[in-house]
Parts: sequence; C-alpha cells; structure tokens
Amino acid sequence: MTSNNRDLSSVLSRITNKLQQDLVVSDTLHELRDVLNVDRVVLYYFYTQWKGQVTFEAIVDRKYSIVGSTGADDCFNSEYAALYLGGRIYPTDDIEKAPISECHRDFLRSLQVRSNLVSPVLTQGKLWGLLVAHQCHTLKMWQPTDIETIRKYSIDLATAPSICNYDLQYN
Repeated sequence: MTSNNRDLSSVLSRITNKLQQDLVVSDTLHELRDVLNVDRVVLYYFYTQWKGQVTFEAIVDRKYSIVGSTGADDCFNSEYAALYLGGRIYPTDDIEKAPISECHRDFLRSLQVRSNLVSPVLTQGKLWGLLVAHQCHTLKMWQPTDIETIRKYSIDLATAPSICNYDLQYN
C-alpha cells in the first residue's frame, strides 16, 4: 500500500468513525423526542465558556428546526452554569408564567417554545452542554417520569464517544 493510499485510508477511517459516533447522538435525540412526545429535542454544545450552539436536533416538523442556532449569550451566565454543573434539571410548563428573565423568555419565544425541559450534559465534571426538550405548538405539563427520562438520556449522551472524548478547555 502506498503512502497516499494509507493516508486516504486513515482519513476515511476517521470520517467513518466520526459519522458512526454522530449517528449514536442523533439516534438518541430522536428516541428521546419520541419518548417525551415533544416537538423538538436539541443538543446544545458550549464551544466557549457559556456560549454555544445547537449541534444536533430531532424535530417533528421542519418548521421547528433550529440546528446551528446560537444561544442568548447575555441570558446564560455563571450563575446558571453553576446550577447545571450541580445537576439541575429545569422543567418549564409555560414560559409565559415561568420565573425567568425577560431576556430568556424572549429568546424562547424566538424559538417558538411554549414549554421547556433542560438537563445538563456533564463530562469529566464539566458542563459540556445542555439536552433540551421543547414543546412548541401547545403547552406541556412535565411529569416526574419526563424529568427522570431526560436525566437518563443526558447521562447516556455524556458517555457517547463523540462527546466524552472531547476535551473542554474552558470550565
């Protein structure tokens, strides 16, 4: 095998491995969306301290797609991060009545969110990102089983190779 063929083989192997890892994450989000019976489930990754982007999504309808969206950076701060680092799972049945900042409420409105369930994805004691379920077309009253379900999926995602092998430098 020539050097060029070995290099190409190595690149193709890395790409195939990454795609398989990403498929695990994507399948997990679709499964969670089905289990929770919601309009959208997203994985929000912090690419720098408390600034992030939706990297994966599972949606019931394309009109709910927000993949690639960045968060309301002014709304998410060290105080919120500390709560999620502590394992907080935050259910919001109705964003209009929730005790959240107007900045956060406006951000959720811009995403068509009516109800929200947020769980941290923790790796190596750090906040890698957030696993978020959105109900957009109606309100959803989150049940204890929903909270336990998203907790379990967050833990499972934290051990997915494409997540747990990613070294966070900032928190």
